Amino acid sequence: MSNIDRREFLKGLSMATAGAAMTAGGIRLNAAETEETAGKMEYRTSKTGDKVSLLGFGCMRMPTEDGTRNSPVNMEAQMRLIDYAMEHGVNYYDTAPVYVGGKSEGIMGECLSRHPRDKYFIATKMSNAWGDMSFAASKKMYLNSFKQLRTDYIDYYLLHNIGAGIDIFNKRFMENGLLEFLLEEREAGRIRNLGWSFHGNKETFDHILSLHEQYNWDFVQIQHNYLDWNHAGGRNVNSSYLYEELASRDIPVVIMEPLRGGALANVPETVSKKMLQRRPTSSIASWAFRFAGTHPKVLCVLSGMTYMEHLQDNLGTYCNFEPCSAEELEFLERIAKEMVEFPVIDCTGCDYCMPCKYGVDIPGIFSHYNKCVKEELMPISSDDDNYRKLRRAFLIGYDRSVPALQQANHCIGCSECIHKCPQDIKIPAEMRRIDEFVERLKQGREF
Repeated sequence: MSNIDRREFLKGLSMATAGAAMTAGGIRLNAAETEETAGKMEYRTSKTGDKVSLLGFGCMRMPTEDGTRNSPVNMEAQMRLIDYAMEHGVNYYDTAPVYVGGKSEGIMGECLSRHPRDKYFIATKMSNAWGDMSFAASKKMYLNSFKQLRTDYIDYYLLHNIGAGIDIFNKRFMENGLLEFLLEEREAGRIRNLGWSFHGNKETFDHILSLHEQYNWDFVQIQHNYLDWNHAGGRNVNSSYLYEELASRDIPVVIMEPLRGGALANVPETVSKKMLQRRPTSSIASWAFRFAGTHPKVLCVLSGMTYMEHLQDNLGTYCNFEPCSAEELEFLERIAKEMVEFPVIDCTGCDYCMPCKYGVDIPGIFSHYNKCVKEELMPISSDDDNYRKLRRAFLIGYDRSVPALQQANHCIGCSECIHKCPQDIKIPAEMRRIDEFVERLKQGREF
């Protein structure tokens, strides 16, 4: 089986099993739509007694009119997704002031306000790392979230993207009095649960976690998947350590990046074959989602679902949820060790580095490069029999994926993107490396 992407896999799988549940569009569900499982979402209980769906809807990305990054959001498609998720038991919706170019909260306010307020939980964030960190500016951002989300209380409020360092944390939340204000808001009931999302180093994590006795964190959001469990890249900490430290303090855990930016839905072909041998009627992505939900202190697993196929497949995973067995966890650890040998760039497509003031499509460039690495389609040596074919495919694919004015050769190395990257990727250096690789291909020079 070729290493096709998740959407193509789901479409192709629809004909694989006779008698399988089918949508009107011919897509086989992971049992989500059968009478036996409809409405049987897995729920976990928060510290404040909320019954939260194990599957959470992440709103960092949304369907667009033409499917490209910069196209307007397709509101009709987004509303269909939210309505469908709500009908099938999903009640946790995660957004932020900086998502979708600053439009996510407003769009979610429009989508969610069409449903009874007691049927869903809103999670949003204090995203003051991307601008003015003063108390006045941060409070303005906070109050605007209520307006955009059309609500008078926020169920889950996060200090966004903690981990750049203790000094930055103090500047964002301590020295300006912002954390004390948010604690007062929790006391007043306008914030029902207060927590933080983490990308960063162990020192920062340990420091903020040490404040738990003083501030009583209601939940914490971490990057967690079977690759990061023991093999986190960049400045990130193994999620086994993060999870176990939180669990030992009885702090519920919300999961982000269960697919590590899509990498665990589009694994190398050697890996996908092993997974399909074990569970031939399950998608590759379902392995990652089952892993994320297996750990008992996980409250919710976020997924950015821009296609109905993704939502339906995830519903199939989390309705009548089947945790990974001990043997399957060992299998996934072997898979993780195999995958870290692939020389991919650890980009999760979070878009925190965007927009680039010089127009470079950083996530798009990394996505094309990683895709070719994982599918073993890299034109490395002119001595290879298929070098000319791979060279042509790489260059044509690059031009199709990334417009000429947004390619790596337009990076000037200003380094403004580096401190924004939660994976600690040295982006300008990678841009130079990829640009040099592309130029060698164009000129037909030896490697």
